[in-house]
Amino acid sequence: MTAEDSERLGFVTLAQFLRQLPALSVLHDGGNGDERLRWVEPSELDDPTPYLLDGEFLLTAGLPFAGDGGGEEPVDAYVRRLVEARVGALGFGLEPYFESVPAAVVRACRQHNLTLVAIPGNIPFAALGLEFSRLLESDNAKTFRQLADTNRQLMRAVLSSRPEHELLAALVQRVPVWAVLVGADGRVRARGPGTSRGPHAAGSAGAAPGVDPAVLQPLLARLLAGSGPRVEMDSFDAAGSSLVFGYPLRSTRDANLGALVLGTDAPLTPAQNSVVSTAVGLLELLVRQRTSGSLAPSQLATALLLHPESVATGPARQVNGLKDLLAQSISSTRSGQLRVIQGIRADAAAGTDRAASGQRHTGEGPVRELLEWRRLFDTKLVEHTDYGFAAITRLKVDDALLAEVERLGWRLVIGSDTEFASLADAYRLASSLRSRVLTSRRSVRAEDVTWSVAGLLGSEAGTMLADRLLAPLLALEPERRDTLLGVLRAWLGENGSWDATAKSTGLHRNSVRRQIGVIAELLGLDLNQAQARAELWIALQYIDLDDQGAPVLPTAGLPTAGLSGAAAGLPGAAMAGAGPEFAAPAGQIPQER
Repeated sequence: MTAEDSERLGFVTLAQFLRQLPALSVLHDGGNGDERLRWVEPSELDDPTPYLLDGEFLLTAGLPFAGDGGGEEPVDAYVRRLVEARVGALGFGLEPYFESVPAAVVRACRQHNLTLVAIPGNIPFAALGLEFSRLLESDNAKTFRQLADTNRQLMRAVLSSRPEHELLAALVQRVPVWAVLVGADGRVRARGPGTSRGPHAAGSAGAAPGVDPAVLQPLLARLLAGSGPRVEMDSFDAAGSSLVFGYPLRSTRDANLGALVLGTDAPLTPAQNSVVSTAVGLLELLVRQRTSGSLAPSQLATALLLHPESVATGPARQVNGLKDLLAQSISSTRSGQLRVIQGIRADAAAGTDRAASGQRHTGEGPVRELLEWRRLFDTKLVEHTDYGFAAITRLKVDDALLAEVERLGWRLVIGSDTEFASLADAYRLASSLRSRVLTSRRSVRAEDVTWSVAGLLGSEAGTMLADRLLAPLLALEPERRDTLLGVLRAWLGENGSWDATAKSTGLHRNSVRRQIGVIAELLGLDLNQAQARAELWIALQYIDLDDQGAPVLPTAGLPTAGLSGAAAGLPGAAMAGAGPEFAAPAGQIPQER
């Protein structure tokens, strides 16, 4: 690879690729050898352009030009489409369809100035793809991969609990410099590891590189007094300080918020300068967030702490001011809908110890988690709680966002749309659904919940209730079990009316009384008590009916709808064919209605 090529970091040119394959013959040079070659793509389609990206090297064995496709017009149209799609070059394989490149193809490529390359039959297209991949793995491409790794390390540092210190540590690890972060007051806020606190003569044994902060004052004065993006340079007689660079950290309105000062003895490479530029940008974002970022959350918190009554009873002007601060905190408008989110860790929902499960990543701290939730839900209003976290957002939390959160090991309670004055009620409502998440280990949307006892109880808890409360009935042989469950469901649905139950089931009222007496004896319940009836009715909601109306044993499925009356019981014909009538023990048969 030539020196000229080595300067082209991060991509392969057509000229580079062709130099690696001297067996290929260039029949027409389109003059684009210095342009980026994106990929090598074989295709035998008559029109491959819908599937191509610009800058690709298209390979064909000539199948599109066989038969009628080899005429002047179709060949010219084919090449013209490639040029319009900005294909980098056309590679023509000489076997198995053609022994030489057709003259019509050569003429069309010359006319439209598309680079045309003849590929001998002994070179498979796969070999060209492998050679292109090898070039992408050259030293220049590796440099860019290293830059990507470095940028990821810098981003992880920003999300740490001490972002400025960790960012400087990552910087000096990747770039041979000492680093000092200075605030707007000229005082040192952070140092990179190995950066000295005092002056050292060049070459002094065992001395860490760096200079006394007092020596930096002239450089800092220039940095903090100037304006606009710039780099101030200096040189000091100290180890690692032959070249000293100063970068101002500015607000969005060009106010100087601090400076980053770096020192080294040798000029930095382009790749190292790229890392420094990234670090400067991230530090600038950090100091902006700390000093001149959005003030709305702090103003909102202060107002609510000092004037908690303002939410409900404050004057309209004060309430609207709070709404504006809230809107700024969640990137919304004063009249925009709000939503309360509660997050519970999946391992907590599964009842496992977080430390034992090992799901929490090493180094993941509260600050990093908060920043993650702020990013995902586009809000600054997030808090850590004993169960996980809570947030106020304007987002609807669609399925894609929910899936992303669940991949991180969390389950959510997603509240319904609410307004500013109802946020506390929305939070209490979301809190009431946390137990359902813990039980089912699934996220819950408040708008999907049936606001009834059965709906709030959830399928798993409801199934457990049905299985235990109705166990004596469920243990009977199927025919008798189905009969008694049908009578019980119909009787409860008719609010204990013997006549109405008899009419809906097709049984005689005395038969209904005897059947209910048997049920009371089996279950050991006094069905005169409202609580017993209510618990049985709820339990029955978790026993489905099959297509023939027969009860299905409890499962972890969804509860049945609130069936009542005849619709909840078995068909009259089936009930009429019930088994023998049993006399119930005295005191357990419900009173006459």
